[in-house]
Amino acid sequence: MKQFMDENFLLSTETAQKLYHEYAEVMPILDYHCHLNPQEIYEDRRFDNITQVWLGGDHYKWRQMRSNGVEEKYITGDASDREKFQKWAETLEMAIGNPLYHWSHLELKRYFGYEGYLNGETAEEVWNLCNARLAEADMSARNLIRKSGVTLVCTTDDPADSLEWHKKLKEDDSFDVQVLPAWRPDKAMNLEKPDYLDYLAKLSEVSGVKIDSFHTLIEALKVRMDFFAENGCSISDHGLEYVMYKPADEKEIEAIFAKRLQGETVSRQEELQFKTAYMTALGKEYHKKNWVMQLHYGCKRDNNQMIFRNLGPDTGVDCINNFTPSSEMADYLNTLAVTDELPKTIIYSLNPIDNAAIGTIIGCFQGPETAGKIQQGSAWWFNDHKTGMTEQMISLANLGLLGNFIGMLTDSRSFLSYTRHEYFRRILCELIGGWVENGEYPADYNTLEKIIKGISYNNAVRYFGF
Repeated sequence: MKQFMDENFLLSTETAQKLYHEYAEVMPILDYHCHLNPQEIYEDRRFDNITQVWLGGDHYKWRQMRSNGVEEKYITGDASDREKFQKWAETLEMAIGNPLYHWSHLELKRYFGYEGYLNGETAEEVWNLCNARLAEADMSARNLIRKSGVTLVCTTDDPADSLEWHKKLKEDDSFDVQVLPAWRPDKAMNLEKPDYLDYLAKLSEVSGVKIDSFHTLIEALKVRMDFFAENGCSISDHGLEYVMYKPADEKEIEAIFAKRLQGETVSRQEELQFKTAYMTALGKEYHKKNWVMQLHYGCKRDNNQMIFRNLGPDTGVDCINNFTPSSEMADYLNTLAVTDELPKTIIYSLNPIDNAAIGTIIGCFQGPETAGKIQQGSAWWFNDHKTGMTEQMISLANLGLLGNFIGMLTDSRSFLSYTRHEYFRRILCELIGGWVENGEYPADYNTLEKIIKGISYNNAVRYFGF
């Protein structure tokens, strides 16, 4: 029987072990999509205890604690941090087969030197060990990023953001990791939201453009895109409930937008027509600026309205949406490609049954500008476990060029989440090592080194142009 989480964790063959330890393990990390707070990075936040690091804002863990029957007071409520940690420890021991079990123990091992395993009985020991380590200088936010081997971080930022903390970080020579903004303009698109007009007023103020039409909305966003570009941004990100609807002409879109500006409710059809025009306009701007466009879809959000009303979004009550818009995605990319205005694009779906569809779509729109211009993103959210990552990479290999894949992203609010890259790289090496051992790919280590290092880091550097 293998030891729990030893040096060859998830690596069952000699080839997989060689690929990981000689090639993948030594590569740095490019964190091109995350939800870290740039203010916390600039201020070099210190954490009083492990609960602040682990449970503050981590809806992955909140969801599992609810599944274990934990009262909300111990999850997001007013219980003490020690009590919350105890409830998490008691939950974790039941999470056999869940990626959180592996992630948590990798974090304990790599950042805190803990070689045991966390459960209700060991919670006190782990609590004391972690808190003692967190009190040391090398466990601040910046040092956690440094010791993880991170070279660059892209946060997730609204068009109306001042980017104050990004500017301060850029001017701070004491921190050698780049922290760049990434453009997330969902609030300007979601005209069905009750607070949409309030948001437009804010966007008008910061852009200096009076938004009184769809045309001026796009002009205001262009102004803000220029501002983001001046501060190092070259990546956009969109959370979509749909992808493409039957396009409407300019006059129809202006009428829909005018209706919403007057405080009226738009129909579902009008909403989708507006969003299609919005995404088309922004996609063309990304092409002009050579920005990368990320598209996330397949999620049904805020399903438990009681929790949503009490806690707001991103609190652990989202699920996979069974809508699989493969033809709509193809139509959207074609709308941009037909006028030669398709930017580099990364497509993520929360629904794993979309893997094959995405794999066939991206092959339709590749181009000579860069290898793998249109990417299938890494296994996302509910899929970033061993099975999900393996299935995503097998599908991509079957239908495209796995060797051009830009690999893993952190997509996290936690400064300890960088062990997810180790987890991903071990799974990558196990998969490719298995193909080599089975005679499905030659033991050509010069090429294998290029592939493994590429997927781990180099491909992303080339693709984003950092």
